Amino acid sequence: MTAARSPYFTPKDDPLALLTLAELRMLEARAAAALPPHTLMARAGAAAAQCLIDALEHDSESRDSGARPVWLVAGPGNNGGDALVMAERLHRAGITVSVCMPVEVKPDDARWALEAARAAGVAIDDKPPASFDGFGWLVDGMFGIGLTRPLEGVFAEIAARMTRRARTSGRVLALDVPSGLNSDTGAPVKCGEAVRATDTITFIGAKPGHFTSLGRDLTGRLFVSTLEVDGSATPSIVLNAPALFGAAMPPRDNATNKGTFGSLAVVGGDTGMCGAPVLAARMALYGGAGKVHVAFLGEGFPPYDPPHPELMLHHVDGLALDKMDALAIGCGMGTSERAKTVLTDALKLDVPKLLDADALNLIAKDDALASAVAARGAQGDPCILTPHPLEAARLLQTDAKTVQADRTAAARQLAARYAAIAVLKGSGTVIASPDGRVAVNPTGNAGLATGGTGDVLGGLIGALLAQKLPAYEAALAGVYLHGLAAQTLSDDGVGPAGLTAGELAPAVRSLINRRFYAEHARS
Repeated sequence: MTAARSPYFTPKDDPLALLTLAELRMLEARAAAALPPHTLMARAGAAAAQCLIDALEHDSESRDSGARPVWLVAGPGNNGGDALVMAERLHRAGITVSVCMPVEVKPDDARWALEAARAAGVAIDDKPPASFDGFGWLVDGMFGIGLTRPLEGVFAEIAARMTRRARTSGRVLALDVPSGLNSDTGAPVKCGEAVRATDTITFIGAKPGHFTSLGRDLTGRLFVSTLEVDGSATPSIVLNAPALFGAAMPPRDNATNKGTFGSLAVVGGDTGMCGAPVLAARMALYGGAGKVHVAFLGEGFPPYDPPHPELMLHHVDGLALDKMDALAIGCGMGTSERAKTVLTDALKLDVPKLLDADALNLIAKDDALASAVAARGAQGDPCILTPHPLEAARLLQTDAKTVQADRTAAARQLAARYAAIAVLKGSGTVIASPDGRVAVNPTGNAGLATGGTGDVLGGLIGALLAQKLPAYEAALAGVYLHGLAAQTLSDDGVGPAGLTAGELAPAVRSLINRRFYAEHARS
């Protein structure tokens, strides 16, 4: 389904604009001033009705519930007005609907929608039913993007009941955003209740909160209706997609050699922690680096890697890091004085760098190291930082709860403070550049919630750096492909439960070759 054939579509690989609340309000005001009264609400309700009608016609699970009435809840604001227009359109299309409006709608547009629904004979009650068993689809039209306080009273009760329905046996369609969700952050408003939907149709444009934090789980399948509003102005946040980094992938001509694709050193592995850098290095091989070294800090590391003897294993003192094309530093590194010295020396080198794990922990508690990272960025050589939320909290001298409450803001703060490319890992990984570019990543799943997947991501981004991708594009590509590999493996039954970090590397290799080199290979 594409925007050309329908007023809504399912985002896949397109670099969608993700519109913040401020950007949406500006677009809404501009459009409303140029259109007849009630036009945007009429379009929103009509688009939502058509979305549900299409689902009833084409989705086998929806068809099973199509003979049962549709239940809609309308909140007191414009989201409730959208639900009322939707109900009126469904009613006129011959679909039985029942509307619950616990508090009568207030805005002028919503009052207009209420009058139209009543005139059409739509059944409207002020109390929810004791059971949803008699209904097919449930529609959440309680609150949209402007909610500033947590759901309370009957609305919180309905949200909890809708969530239980979505988790078990039913389909729940949210209008614009699931009620209770902050559309900018993807976190529930003030840590309150929020609806878990199976499907969401959003208006004018997608929002960052649909794709990060809890928003990915609460939104479900997303459709976007532009309402014929021009949102072509450059957004502050975009959805990560191959179009943003594909052109930076290196050509693989027949006359190339291993030197063409760079040498990466994975630096880490204190005594007893050699597994993490080996995982990263194996991924770097599969990610296309020409040569991959592992520089261990500790003792007792193996003389070679039996599954991959192509890897070159060294003690860190025996490898000239300044001769490398890129460094990935931190996996299993520890936080000893020796680790601090190695990191201090590495930061002085004019070599692209990714910093992960213990390297981040060292930076977080040492002002001199933090200043050295920021100085690299100020000189036009930004490091890539890949923290999970707790590591990000240490780097920002806050707590993980604060980071997760606004992941986009946290990633921007990291990028600004350290003049670095910040990759804030998690559901809907956020990639931020110190020049202001921000992307939210749509790929990945629960299969990545296992030990070692962060090391694999570091190795992949490091391999892309070694292949001369610019830092921001290397981060975008690595995060996207890493997440897509988890999804692809899960589609084949290898995950999400039981997926291991080492299984990601061959899947990433297949994705890279199919997406970027298949045509060249056939020629």
